[in-house]
Amino acid sequence: MVENSLIHETSPYLLQHAENPVNWYGWNDDALQKAKDENKPIFLSVGYSACHWCHVMAHESFENNDVAEFMNENFVNIKVDREERPDIDDIYQKACQITTGQGGWPLSVFLTPDQKPFYVGTYFPVLDSYGRPGFGSICRQLAQAWKEKPKDIEKSAESFIHALHKTEKITVPTKLERTLLDEAAMNLFQLGDPTYGGFGSAPKFPNAANISFLFRYSKMANLPKFNEFALKTLKKMAKGGIFDQIAGGFHRYSTDARWLVPHFEKMLY
Repeated sequence: MVENSLIHETSPYLLQHAENPVNWYGWNDDALQKAKDENKPIFLSVGYSACHWCHVMAHESFENNDVAEFMNENFVNIKVDREERPDIDDIYQKACQITTGQGGWPLSVFLTPDQKPFYVGTYFPVLDSYGRPGFGSICRQLAQAWKEKPKDIEKSAESFIHALHKTEKITVPTKLERTLLDEAAMNLFQLGDPTYGGFGSAPKFPNAANISFLFRYSKMANLPKFNEFALKTLKKMAKGGIFDQIAGGFHRYSTDARWLVPHFEKMLY
């Protein structure tokens, strides 16, 4: 089995990828300089050992010899353990949230040689499905665009940087006004699922902070509907598959809107 540069790392997560056919590098000066010297875009993959979809994407794409060969020819491929480098994860998670409205892991980022993001996402299936491009298609399209339309790529990257700079200029008020609490409560209530509780549609996360806020806001504002909604959410979760009915504890999220089918992962946060 051929080993890549990750064999010299100490992170258990990175070592899990040391025998991938993808020629992975850690985030270091040599890898970043290689991208500049060869004028190749960087593919950055950020994850962690307990991440289910990180393992799925690794199996589908990074252990696929055809996909790996294309990646090695067209990109400098860098793996990062978010537990080891939360600073890198934080920067590019912000880019992902700006673009897609959400973040997560595995975090998949295509960068210019000077580390500016121009295409960001999370988990990609290896093949096109349900109208979504697969990871193989994305790699081919971006590699072609880099060769044929580099100015368009640079323009996209500059847009990302501009958006990131704008988030840094947002000022946080030193005093929490009542109007902010009212607005937050109403926004959460409008996002709520009136039938099954929780916020939004599938996948559904427990989001304890939101539920706790609604309980406290309901008492402060003397508005029972917020308390009732939060309580309904907890009851639906407790009766559903997201709660481990045998061993106890809650799974990380439900794959459906009714809290029935859990994602079989329990987190300690």
